[in-house]
Amino acid sequence: MVKESAPWKGIIKSLGLVFGDIGTSPIYTLTVILLLIEPTQDNITGVLSLIVWTLIVLVTIEYAWLAMSLGKKGEGGTVVLKELLTPLLRNVWSVRLVSTLSIIGISLLIGDGVITPAISILSAVEGARLIPGWENLTTNQILISSGIIAIVLFLFQRKGTEKVASAFGPIMVIWFVCLSVSGVLSLQEFPHVLKAVNPYYGIKFMSDKGLSGFFILSEVTLCATGGEALYADMGHLGRKPIVKAWYFVVVALILNYLGQGAYVIKHPAAKNVLFEMIFHQAQFLYVPFLVLSIMATIIASQAMISGMFSIVYQGITTRVMPMFKVDYTSEKLRSQIYIGFVNWFLLISVLFIMNRFRESSNLAAAYGLAVTGTMSLTGFFMTWIFFLKKQYIRSSFSLAVFIIDLIFFLSNMFKIPHGGYWSVIIASIPLSIILIYTAGQKRLYKSLKPVPLADFLPKYTETYRTLNKIRGTVLYFARDMQLIPPYVVSTMFTANIIYEDNVIVSIRVTDEPFGVKGWPEKEAAPGLRAFKIEIGYMEVIDVEAILNINSIYEKTIFYGVEDIVTRNFIWQIFSIIKRLTPAFVQFYALPSYKLRGVVTRIDM
Repeated sequence: MVKESAPWKGIIKSLGLVFGDIGTSPIYTLTVILLLIEPTQDNITGVLSLIVWTLIVLVTIEYAWLAMSLGKKGEGGTVVLKELLTPLLRNVWSVRLVSTLSIIGISLLIGDGVITPAISILSAVEGARLIPGWENLTTNQILISSGIIAIVLFLFQRKGTEKVASAFGPIMVIWFVCLSVSGVLSLQEFPHVLKAVNPYYGIKFMSDKGLSGFFILSEVTLCATGGEALYADMGHLGRKPIVKAWYFVVVALILNYLGQGAYVIKHPAAKNVLFEMIFHQAQFLYVPFLVLSIMATIIASQAMISGMFSIVYQGITTRVMPMFKVDYTSEKLRSQIYIGFVNWFLLISVLFIMNRFRESSNLAAAYGLAVTGTMSLTGFFMTWIFFLKKQYIRSSFSLAVFIIDLIFFLSNMFKIPHGGYWSVIIASIPLSIILIYTAGQKRLYKSLKPVPLADFLPKYTETYRTLNKIRGTVLYFARDMQLIPPYVVSTMFTANIIYEDNVIVSIRVTDEPFGVKGWPEKEAAPGLRAFKIEIGYMEVIDVEAILNINSIYEKTIFYGVEDIVTRNFIWQIFSIIKRLTPAFVQFYALPSYKLRGVVTRIDM
């Protein structure tokens, strides 16, 4: 009995966690497109054909089929594609190119994470204007209401979503059923739009419209926003539930878009298409539907926020981003995390974007650049991986998809002067942080001049033999036991602090998403030994628990603190980043009462 119900549970759960963003795109996609074209039958049929085939090519083929066949221990996303591609490359410059592009991909996803909640919440709240008596709601009132919803949403993040996440799936099931039913009801009025399923009408529309059709393509992109979540969230739910759920979702979306098209042909004066269509079909159910739409947009925003936390955490563990403070919001699930800096950065950015663009239709002018940029990178990585693996059929399909991704990306370049530059500006903030941080860490590591173990051991052996030793175990942290950090040398030989048991712990992040191993090594000298920990880049670990399992109970933990002195503007920014983010030991939540920081002054 359990086995039969389990697949349905996975499908329903994926509807709540994966499809919120793409599932709420019918609220604004056709509404925005209608600002650019006359609502004639030919135009509507052509646009609907483009929407249908965008969903088929950019989501079904690119993500549900091609990308999701490239998992690593069930995990997906830009980082996974990078980890799959890098071992296949033999050229150093190719590896650097892939690393750079993956960093750009992470930055674009963060830029997308700001615009998604803003456009979703704004567009849903704007639907309140159709409620009788609320027709004269001002833009400021809409903005204030949307801002309050956003603030409450982000304030709630610290408490975690474990308790309410179980409700996300059923709510989204109701949402997609409503989209399907409303679409079918509208299709009965004008079933001729069903011919839009034929790609001929989309191609004809593009050839007839020329350059203006190319610009309209940038708004058609909106129907596929959130498609990348199928692959990025694969590790949470598995491939099968997400793909099965997508079959249901894509049918619901296509039916609703076709229904919206039929409604517009019959009612060419329509502006806010989805909400006007629902109001026309069942006025007495309009307010419940509006509440449902707001809940759906909140769920979409929640999924994006949780995704941002995961992306940044991957960046931290793979050492491309600073060690922001991480809180764990669930006692049962260590994967449920909260990163305060990311949360407040997103909230401030969302409120700014809402206030800057004021209406969802204006915001749509900025939306799509980050999404199509990410999709293009995915297409490029997939094509390269399939080619190097000699899977030439998939490589050919992937190349075709990549070319289509590029066409969509280029069409979205038209949006840059019309507000699209904000997407670039927002993405440039995490990109700048990553570039400055990684360059600074490399320079810092060179400046610290670690001592080779062979040079360290004679001095250590003499000091350990002659000095009075403190009882108990002390922990030090180093990247590698073979290179002893200066703060260890300073503590032992300058401050003359020697414990009976000195353990140097090194934590190595593997190229696998999951897995935790910890093991002690043989004594390098009396009272000096190493302990190695290997973790997957998606793992959230308890370092102290791993040590305790191996009978290591530390009395004190020493760690290095760098006091950076520089006149270089870039390194000054790096110094500020280092001061504002927690140290290595604080990131791994080691007990604060045992921590002792050792300051080393570095001239950069």
